[in-house]
Amino acid sequence: GVRPVWNTETRRVVGLEPVPLEELGRPRIDVAVRISGFFRDAFPALVTLLDDAVALVAGLDEPVERNFVRKHALADRDRLVAELGEDAAWRRATTRIFGAKPGAYGAGLIALLETGSWHDDADLAAVYEAWGGHAYGRGLDGVPARDAMREQFARIDVAVKNVDNREHDVLDSSDYFAEHGGMVAYVRHVAGRDPKAMIGDSADPERVHARSLAEESRRVFRSRVANPRWIASMMRHGYKGAFELSATVDYLFGYDATTGVVEDWMYETLTEKYVL
Repeated sequence: GVRPVWNTETRRVVGLEPVPLEELGRPRIDVAVRISGFFRDAFPALVTLLDDAVALVAGLDEPVERNFVRKHALADRDRLVAELGEDAAWRRATTRIFGAKPGAYGAGLIALLETGSWHDDADLAAVYEAWGGHAYGRGLDGVPARDAMREQFARIDVAVKNVDNREHDVLDSSDYFAEHGGMVAYVRHVAGRDPKAMIGDSADPERVHARSLAEESRRVFRSRVANPRWIASMMRHGYKGAFELSATVDYLFGYDATTGVVEDWMYETLTEKYVL
């Protein structure tokens, strides 16, 4: 429910403004963000802008049933004010951006799955929180914030990863299952329920799609992973193509370990096409 204010001459964002509830046509949704280390390093101004958007919405004089950011921020402030004081409680209550500590990258799950040194969601969640439990925003800059992260992620109903290009897909990089799959596993552990896992596809801005992770996994599996033309093209590249085939299996397993999204027929198809 917030949009940027642009300077038309410089084409730069110079501020933020709330979209009126009448125009928005729905309540304001509370969103927690897990940013990458690359985003943190490359776009610090945007991190601040996102944080300012949360503070702006939380401070609006609106009915809480139409503004869930404000509803949750007020509840958290009232719960924390005796312990932290007014200002610190409000800062904690409006913290929504989390990531790896300054200088660190990733979600920690890749090495965990590669070594097999995990047993259940509790292990995945512990690593995801240890790596991602640092808060960003105005005046924060990566301070330890595991408690705040746990509180905000326990509220998540929908875990979304957006894909904005056709150069990669969700089974083409370990970052997807580590960041998105890790979020799903973490929410499942701290909230005691599965969030709805969604993939936003904005590769073509004129035709934006939202698919469930299960739908997207089946789409990518059929169109690329099990596609004879793609497999043949990888084989033509020798050892590098073999690496891509092997990595795809690893990434598929990573999403299965964190979300349970991979179906038996996919493993059977992989065995038939890759091994047999």
